[in-house]
Amino acid sequence: MSPVDIISSVAANGGGVSILSLFLQAGPVVKLVIVGLLLASIWSWAIIIEKTFAFRSARRASDSFEQLFWSGQSLEELYAVLARGQTHSMAALFVAAMREWRRSVESSPKVLRGIQLRVEKVMDVTISREMDRLERRLLFLATVGATAPFIGLFGTVWGIMTSFQAIALSKNTSLAVVAPGIAEALFATALGLLAAIPSVIFYNKFSTDAARHGARLEGFADEFAAIISRQIDARS
Repeated sequence: MSPVDIISSVAANGGGVSILSLFLQAGPVVKLVIVGLLLASIWSWAIIIEKTFAFRSARRASDSFEQLFWSGQSLEELYAVLARGQTHSMAALFVAAMREWRRSVESSPKVLRGIQLRVEKVMDVTISREMDRLERRLLFLATVGATAPFIGLFGTVWGIMTSFQAIALSKNTSLAVVAPGIAEALFATALGLLAAIPSVIFYNKFSTDAARHGARLEGFADEFAAIISRQIDARS
């Protein structure tokens, strides 16, 4: 029998096939699975939307900062402007490095040994913090992508068990008896896939974006370390 015939038969027997009716007719275990998968899906989409804007903002901020940095403006003037407010991404890297440079030079203007190493360490720490900020909650997407299909499968197995129990109790193999449990099972499977597929897709996308942005920050850190090295050589 085709799915259309099944749905028509269930509706004719008062089974109802709406999402709400499937949930209300489900047993406690299947209801728990459905609620859990719905919450996981909603939270996953909230993370997806938040990370989409976060990575877009990081790219735009880096593009804007690079234009200012390579425009020929004095590094001291650029630092004075950026240090007034809250910075992220590449600007935060620059501000942290310049702050350490100025502290070191002001405290020991004649002893330049070790300044470059300290500046590089500060930049490494800043990069780590920026990447932690961007990658925060991505593990949840990976977890949902890996576990949601199995949770949905659990609901499927439980729904099929319910169908067989209904058959055994009623001693009737008609579609009206079997269909509700099967529908619950398929609904749980569908919700598992609904939560897992976007989570896996966007986790892979955000992981790639994070790696690309991290490489961009590392590249700028190397360039700025070279500038610091030239400044030290000029002062020596």
